[in-house]
Amino acid sequence: MPSQEIIQKLQEKIQSQSEAIVRFMREICAIPSMDSNIEAVGKRIASEMQTLHFDEVRFDKMGNIMGRIGNGSKVIVFDSHIDTVGIGDPHEWQWDPFEGKVEDGVLYARGACDEKNSTPGMVYGLAAARDLGLLDGWTAYYFGNMEEWCDGIAPNTFVEVDPKIRPDFVVIGEPTKMNVYRGHKGRIELKVTAKGVSAHAASNHVGINAIYLLLPVIAGIRDLEPTLGDDPFLGHGKITVSDMIVKTPSINAVPDEAVIYIDRRMTFGESQEEAIAQVEALIPEESKDRVKVEALFYDVPSYTGFVFPVDKYFPAWAIPEDHALVQAGLETRRLLGLEDAPAGKWSFSTNGIYWAGKAGIPSIGFGPGDEVTAHTVQDSVKLDDVVKAAEFYALVASLIK
Repeated sequence: MPSQEIIQKLQEKIQSQSEAIVRFMREICAIPSMDSNIEAVGKRIASEMQTLHFDEVRFDKMGNIMGRIGNGSKVIVFDSHIDTVGIGDPHEWQWDPFEGKVEDGVLYARGACDEKNSTPGMVYGLAAARDLGLLDGWTAYYFGNMEEWCDGIAPNTFVEVDPKIRPDFVVIGEPTKMNVYRGHKGRIELKVTAKGVSAHAASNHVGINAIYLLLPVIAGIRDLEPTLGDDPFLGHGKITVSDMIVKTPSINAVPDEAVIYIDRRMTFGESQEEAIAQVEALIPEESKDRVKVEALFYDVPSYTGFVFPVDKYFPAWAIPEDHALVQAGLETRRLLGLEDAPAGKWSFSTNGIYWAGKAGIPSIGFGPGDEVTAHTVQDSVKLDDVVKAAEFYALVASLIK
């Protein structure tokens, strides 16, 4: 365990760099990185890592940015997705969504919470850990990646494609309100397609309205949630109709195709097959030849042209509270003077669905910000927490037993 003297030196070092950390945070938020186009912000992050003398800094084949410190036998990855959702209606923002604003020590900007929040702390924290000997025996990676449009795809390529390394541990920087998180629900994205028969609206009796074919399914989904699975830690399953697309020859015609998309959040004990079967059971017998349910598949090229086909199914995961990584995270918080709190969980989904859910790699979350502001015009983070998080990222590896 690091001595109190080392911890004090770490805290003094990070505090002396607080202005640089905050400036870096504001600069990366000011660079738009929507639709998984992270090249520009990745270059800015690469420049900071080079200035801090990371041993290796490069983009991978997919276009994610990586920085490495050390060559030890134990490998830890610090995961921070640096893409964001769009800004929605620009008139809803009372400030520039990228330049943002600072009010009462809080930065409001797109990506401030989700998830550029953790990148400055990870980059500066790893450099400080190296300088203080806290990474002896470790290889540590900062991994700035794209996540918003397909959770887990970036870490999947990290392990299987480039750099083809399976880490021993992962720290995910999604917002946790500066607590340690150890899991979240899984999810599957489904598509339900209804094929009708078009006709003129004046003769609608000769057509089959595709929207009407979906009405029993939509109503069934609305009423399905109370019957879904439950878990003492992860909580209750969720199901949401998240989008609808209708094809029709004109607005005075019977539509011949209607599609709904479903976001299904799965707790422990629920399977991909069960989730699909639950929706199929909502289709009336007389419509089964016209209404089909399918799981979505992701094969969209990244901005580099890289394609990594993957099912949009992501299993639930949680690691035990007594796991060495969770305990290291909790002890790190204690040593840094943060108020004691049990390990929690996210409500939303993260890259943990691959790291821990699919690959079985021990993973925890720690990051500034509150997920409730993610994807909203209140996207925000306390700047003091952005700085404080650097201390956590610097110290945690040295406490894993």
